[in-house]
Amino acid sequence: MIAKLSGLLDSTGTDWLVIDVSGVGYQVFASGRTLSQLPTIGQKLSLKIEALVRNEQTHLFGFTDETERAWFRLLLGIQGVGAKVALALLTALSPEELHRAILTQDKTWITRAEGVGPKLAGRIVAELKDKVADFSLGLSSSESASAFEISSISHGMGEAISALTNLGYRRPDAVQAIAKASQKLGPGASIEDLIRQGLNLLAQPNTGGVAHG
Repeated sequence: MIAKLSGLLDSTGTDWLVIDVSGVGYQVFASGRTLSQLPTIGQKLSLKIEALVRNEQTHLFGFTDETERAWFRLLLGIQGVGAKVALALLTALSPEELHRAILTQDKTWITRAEGVGPKLAGRIVAELKDKVADFSLGLSSSESASAFEISSISHGMGEAISALTNLGYRRPDAVQAIAKASQKLGPGASIEDLIRQGLNLLAQPNTGGVAHG
């Protein structure tokens, strides 16, 4: 089974590329994020490969790093998520953003991906929350800690985070603010109270959360 391809970039399309390996061209499907990181035509590149056999045909999927490939494999294990949807998710969200959205139960963030509606987003969050609990995936220690705090307190925390990001606050700042708000108000706090407290924290200069994205 092909696990890696190294060669020259021959051509690209909307969701694919062709790698020339010693004169043999391999068509590889990839996320928009991976395609945006490719070198110019004719330059060398190397991709991690996941090979899937469907209807007696082998399709190759390429990734610039192992983290993205690991997420691709996880997503394919969810009912309703095929290769196309998995690539759409990895196009719309970086592995770090996907990880944070799942830990904070933020289904709205996941629906940014093409072909992912609220129902499927809810399934993705529910099935992957425990599976990704031990992933670091490049999160800073403070972001990771905040995400774990939120996910352990309430499944509704994602709604509060979404409300703050919709108001223009950067997502990492919103995550941190809601984590602090939940600690101060306790597990019985309503979403409205968490949002109000989160806004108060973000308005404080020493929180570093006043920047709008």
